[in-house]
Amino acid sequence: MAKKELKTLQDVENFKVDEDRLLYSANHEEIRQGLTTDIYFIKTREILNNLDLAETEVVVDIFTSGAGVLAGVNEVLNLLQEKDVKVWGLQEGSMMEKKEVVLRIEGDYNDFGIFETAMLGALASSSGWATAAANCKEAAAGTPVLCFGSRHLHPAVAPVMERSAIIGGVNGASCILGAKLAEKIPSGTVPHSLILTVGDTLKVAKAYDEIMPDGEPRTILVDTFKDEAEETLRIADELKERLDGVRLDTPSERGGVTPGMVKEIRARLDQAGHDYVNIFVSGGITPDRILKLKDCGVDGFGVGSYISGAEAINMTMDIKKINGEHIAKRGRIPGPTKNNRLKRLL
Repeated sequence: MAKKELKTLQDVENFKVDEDRLLYSANHEEIRQGLTTDIYFIKTREILNNLDLAETEVVVDIFTSGAGVLAGVNEVLNLLQEKDVKVWGLQEGSMMEKKEVVLRIEGDYNDFGIFETAMLGALASSSGWATAAANCKEAAAGTPVLCFGSRHLHPAVAPVMERSAIIGGVNGASCILGAKLAEKIPSGTVPHSLILTVGDTLKVAKAYDEIMPDGEPRTILVDTFKDEAEETLRIADELKERLDGVRLDTPSERGGVTPGMVKEIRARLDQAGHDYVNIFVSGGITPDRILKLKDCGVDGFGVGSYISGAEAINMTMDIKKINGEHIAKRGRIPGPTKNNRLKRLL
């Protein structure tokens, strides 16, 4: 049974954190209760109730601080779906301009104002991740890009990030829940830890080929023990046409993956009759590195920290109409900002 929303400071005081709590992240019910909101929205709700202004009808605009790809809209709609509100906005995945109104909400302020913190946060973070992903896809110019950024974030929000990256245009994601939320099949090979544990890349490759389902691409990590070109040919000579590709993830301590390395491996594969083997590159990949590597023979990129560490695109929510009258804080123009791109979403 759903717990009631916070309405008063007494409700806040009465809330106690369970001593056996496993993670510090908020669950869905806690967000819906208002436990992730800023305390001043609870004070606002209590004061409006006491002044008999709880049913004050407002129109609010949510606008963006920067241009990019809009994401997080669906989560906002999910938060508001049981509220008596009307919502207009841009569709998730839309390009947005700086200062553009991306969402408009009409209803009783005291009914939905408690969610301002959560709504703005969802839009800001998700849009930042989606925009970073779009930057990578633009640089890749058609070459597939996967998101590998979950390990750089708290596990509670990692799936949101990887779903946002897919909204931004990447082809897939390694995080199981993130990919599933975007209706994609999780993508990835095996970690260095497996190869280190087994002790030989070729042995891992043969086991991978034997054990994995036929529909699973045979892409093998080749930078763990030996020279990348040498290891690539060992694997290709053994698996032959069953080998889909190799992944290069050379650490920064050894200079990372370079254009010269990719060109050499591509040439050696082709000379040995393995021109069907793809080269997938990961490890510190950014749009700039994609531009330097994409024409050297790379067939796919794995991007992690560039997407997961993207700066949020801040969002602001302003009341622009109260009980039918145009209004705004100083410095802003009263009344809803015109945007013909907004469509009724709820």
